[in-house]
Amino acid sequence: MNIPTILTLGRVIVIPFMLVFFCWGEPWGYYVSAGLFWLASVTDWLDGYLARRWGQITPLGEFLDPVADKLLVSTALVGIVGVYGVLFVLPAAVIIAREITISALREWMAEQGLRSSVKVMLLGKFKTAIQMVAIWMLLLLPGFEGHESAVLFGFILLCCAALLTAVSMFYYLAAARKAAKETRFGVR
Repeated sequence: MNIPTILTLGRVIVIPFMLVFFCWGEPWGYYVSAGLFWLASVTDWLDGYLARRWGQITPLGEFLDPVADKLLVSTALVGIVGVYGVLFVLPAAVIIAREITISALREWMAEQGLRSSVKVMLLGKFKTAIQMVAIWMLLLLPGFEGHESAVLFGFILLCCAALLTAVSMFYYLAAARKAAKETRFGVR
């Protein structure tokens, strides 16, 4: 157990509290929920940075980090759909479906000895940044009156994240297909 792994576990522990405060409602509940989400998002970056910097990348950390990310984002999106309604279902579903698909793809590629063919790319990092800002805004905004234009902006950001999510998913699927095909025919 090292500090990066403890940060990742902390992110998982924060998730139910984030959801409880968000469902509690009241302006302060939304503020606390958004604050917890922001803290968890920062630890997502920090644990990876520290693990690389200190040479503390472990199999447990490599497993837990994406699981914590998916749990955090999926839980927040479910809460957002519950508060804002059906208009938010499609971008939330696209994001959650991509996360599940890519997790399964990475697992399968690892079993094939091809995990390096589906490494995180710059587009994925950009998508994550937009997604985190959109989710943070949408968790925070119900606490403010007259927030409709800001919600529209958050919705547009979430749709942009969903679009980038779909594009990155197709990129990963194509890269995995190419790597599997090359390996099958001995091109590697």
